[in-house]
Amino acid sequence: MLSSPRLKILFGTLISFACGATAMADAITVTDVAGREITLDAPAERVILGEGRQIYLLGLLEPDAPFAHVVGWREDFSQADPDNYARYLERFPEIEEIPTFGGFKDGTFDVEQAASLNPDVVLMNIEAKAATEDAAYDDKLAQLGIPIIYVDFREDPLEHTIPSMRIIGQIMDDEEAAEEFIEFAETQLARVTDVIAEANPERPSVFIDRAGGYSDECCMSFGPANFGDYVTLAGGSNIAEGIIPNSFGNLNPEQIIAANPDHVVVTGGNWDAYVPGGDWVGVGPGSDMQQAHAKLEALTERTAMTGIKAVESGNFHAIWHQFYNSPYYFVAVQQLAKWLHPELFEDLDPNATMEELHERFLPIDYEPGYWISLHDD
Repeated sequence: MLSSPRLKILFGTLISFACGATAMADAITVTDVAGREITLDAPAERVILGEGRQIYLLGLLEPDAPFAHVVGWREDFSQADPDNYARYLERFPEIEEIPTFGGFKDGTFDVEQAASLNPDVVLMNIEAKAATEDAAYDDKLAQLGIPIIYVDFREDPLEHTIPSMRIIGQIMDDEEAAEEFIEFAETQLARVTDVIAEANPERPSVFIDRAGGYSDECCMSFGPANFGDYVTLAGGSNIAEGIIPNSFGNLNPEQIIAANPDHVVVTGGNWDAYVPGGDWVGVGPGSDMQQAHAKLEALTERTAMTGIKAVESGNFHAIWHQFYNSPYYFVAVQQLAKWLHPELFEDLDPNATMEELHERFLPIDYEPGYWISLHDD
């Protein structure tokens, strides 16, 4: 029995030493998507999200309390995806109290603010790596004993989303949940890719109009990655492949008219925070489909759409932009396949896939509204 102050102090010291030994024993080394080896204690208890939309990943792994370990995040989720943000906020009102940060790419990240939150790790998107190194954020954080781990679900989502999920699963001690989601994602993707491989259908040409209507300029698109990859997996031919060498780029109206695509797919979302009342197509959870249809139809009147087959046939579609930037990419592939090869995918229901995704893995309920086509009545 501990009865003297000296014994109590000694006991406390031993406990502290034991806890420190345990922490050392729990040190793990992970290799991030940039190929860097990082050693840290796991599970991480205090995490900074270099992009707020990384909650798409954490929400899958820890749906009961996705913000429990988030001590800071970049303020982009509420602006780039306000519809889903509102649904998360309703269930987890504490997110309004999470400190927000500026961006790494634009040089507005505050290292001192980050350090004051005593994070175990900072999750950073791979596209911010060059800017992070140029600004020496990585060195400054390393000097404070705060590791950066790079993940990716935008630059090359098909290559990096699953490794990113596994990395976060490792550092958060959520490996079982990560593998369960990965199995689901791969199974759902195979429902398209297996059929395309067996049928080997003729591939219709597709123009992906990235954020069509967001600005007056036309047109942003995708090269041989991201939505460009989704088109290929869904059995289509991306007209920008061979013109745009990287994930993102631009086509001019003459190139689009000359390609005369069979389908146009506009990526859209609710961007009132950036372009209030803009011509973008506001698809997303619970969206106003009548308004989305009207705005989609208006985009056919741009010069770049003059006389193309997609307009004449009504194969002019819109799909949620954040499929380019989330682990839900396989749902986008399913919907693209439905549009490109309806005869092959008559029994495939992407809405049901999205609903199952929410029911099994996410903390919010599914609401339709993520896509629309001009030939929808």
